[in-house]
Amino acid sequence: MRMPSPGTFSISALPIPDDWHAIPLRLIVGYGFFVHGYAKLARGPDHFAGILHAMGLPHAELLSWATIIVEVIGGLMIALGVWVPLVAVPMIIVLLVAMFTVHLPNGFSSIKLLSFDAKGAHFGQPGFETDLLYMACLVSLSITGAGPLSFARLMERRRKRLDTAPW
Repeated sequence: MRMPSPGTFSISALPIPDDWHAIPLRLIVGYGFFVHGYAKLARGPDHFAGILHAMGLPHAELLSWATIIVEVIGGLMIALGVWVPLVAVPMIIVLLVAMFTVHLPNGFSSIKLLSFDAKGAHFGQPGFETDLLYMACLVSLSITGAGPLSFARLMERRRKRLDTAPW
């Protein structure tokens, strides 16, 4: 039996259906947004509103709740594959606001190792890399669809069954 060359794997897709890439993207993006939103909710929307106010953003209380709702509900909807292109729009807006108000001055890299000592690694402020990765995943899911094991796929199958029903 002849072993495949390393180049074979670099130019060929894995032997799985095309749209299965959406599952890990949906799960990590959905979970990431949900966890960030839940953390803001658990600390209290007023705490997050105080941070937004300190940053000079207008209507901090409204923005605080809007961000929490987008992150929690949007995260769940992305993970489940519900209305992904529609839900991605406010999620990308939240990412852009975070990127331009918080992360942009810190440069690109999301990991900045400052030092290492007996207590472990010490990191600097994250840059905008992670914001761009989340946006790329949301755009990819919006273009290619939610994929299998999604609510969207379930509803699509149900519609097809109803369209072919004999009544």
